[in-house]
Amino acid sequence: MEPVDESDLEWTDHEHGDRTFRRKQLGRAAGSEELGASLYDVPPGKRTWLRHYHEGNEEALFVLDGSGTLTLGPDEVEHDLSPGDYVALPRGEESAHEVRAGDDGLRYLAVSTMNEPDVTVYPDDGKVGLYAGSAPGGPSDERSLSRYLDIDAEVPYWDDE
Repeated sequence: MEPVDESDLEWTDHEHGDRTFRRKQLGRAAGSEELGASLYDVPPGKRTWLRHYHEGNEEALFVLDGSGTLTLGPDEVEHDLSPGDYVALPRGEESAHEVRAGDDGLRYLAVSTMNEPDVTVYPDDGKVGLYAGSAPGGPSDERSLSRYLDIDAEVPYWDDE
């Protein structure tokens, strides 16, 4: 393993309406196997991923520059973010979160365990993500299962029911 200089990595752009951000996957570039680390750059007023939480992985955020708002937990409590802030996001509903950049944009480091399988719950959108073979944020070509489903989708265990 050798150190990775983030300036040597290309940004991956994500744009889905007001969810606009850039990401550099530092952990993967450095050869990490069980710990993910990504640098995020979010333009003023934009948001990152849909509000979600993980059942199989823990995440954490460390604010490097700018400002923003973290919406946290099932009650959607808003917290101001500024440089030096660290947020632990253990597994489960209490860590449901969404990040929005402030007027000066936001740059932060996100770190997560890379356990699989994992279930990601999107409470505002009524869906779940299922991942096996590679954790969310891991190589998608290594996944044996990667699906987003309606959270209310259910079928009986036995076909004759």
